Amino acid sequence: MSKETPSEDDSRHRIVAVTLDEDSIGRSGPDIEHERAIAIYDLVEKNLFAPEGAEGGPFTLHIAITGNRLMFDIRREDGAPVVTHLLSLTPFRRIVKDYFMICDSYYQAIRTATPDKIEAIDMGRRGIHDEGSRTLQERLNGKVHVDFETARRLFTLISVLHWKGNA
Repeated sequence: MSKETPSEDDSRHRIVAVTLDEDSIGRSGPDIEHERAIAIYDLVEKNLFAPEGAEGGPFTLHIAITGNRLMFDIRREDGAPVVTHLLSLTPFRRIVKDYFMICDSYYQAIRTATPDKIEAIDMGRRGIHDEGSRTLQERLNGKVHVDFETARRLFTLISVLHWKGNA
């Protein structure tokens, strides 16, 4: 019997709520706070999230940094635990550092630069974001099935956790 790939249309394979661990969140400016709020909203609105071995959800997700690990605490909508995954932060460190540097350049550019320069910086920002999203998909392989757009939104949340300046 072949294993069925979860579908985005399947309400059992989705996240309905996301929380970020307050102790893991570093201080950030209004631009980062805005990115965080948009990422959570977009993620809850549209996602594909299917933990391996779970019969279906929907799910809630709590994301935290614990030690040198990224924690995904996955529960059913009623709060029943499903699984907790700990992922090493090491594969994300350079990507997040590069992402923050280019985001800083982008936020400065949108205030003063020409549209061509803003577009060029934004293309670079998207490229780094895509790299982080692919890395997250690879790290979740065999643990949680996510589509690329869900991985993008999750990477945004991981990066804006800010890791208290440790990225």
